[in-house]
Amino acid sequence: MRNTKKLLIEQLDQKLKLFQKTEQVLVPNKGWIKAIRTALNMTMAQLGGKLNITRQGVNSIEESEAKGTISLNSLKEVGEALDLKFVYGYVPKDGTIDDLVNKKAEKLARKIVLRTDQNMKLEDQGIGEEKISESIKDLANEIKREMRKSLWD
Repeated sequence: MRNTKKLLIEQLDQKLKLFQKTEQVLVPNKGWIKAIRTALNMTMAQLGGKLNITRQGVNSIEESEAKGTISLNSLKEVGEALDLKFVYGYVPKDGTIDDLVNKKAEKLARKIVLRTDQNMKLEDQGIGEEKISESIKDLANEIKREMRKSLWD
């Protein structure tokens, strides 16, 4: 079971790798639809004709995209009307999904180990820095292997 989760993360990272360069793409201020329509020298009425909606409907779609309230279905429909493929996905902010899991596992492990060490110090049984680092690393690996749900708390 644990290997299955690891494999799923590896497969997901492979799929998301294709999106990494898209992180550098800046979305036009007024949205992609208006930018593309304008670049193609297409009027709102022309795009509306392809979508079977009015010019005002196109204006509404463009405004909702610019505000971030447009639906995925609308984006897909506009893409089809423009003979473009609509694509969406997530790009890890820093590295890969595996890196994200590693970072969260280490953070959780550090919290647990340091809390335990604090309790032990109160009982005059604290452990040294080297042992703390080793304990954090071991616990982080265990947390990652088990993919604990507490990782996301």
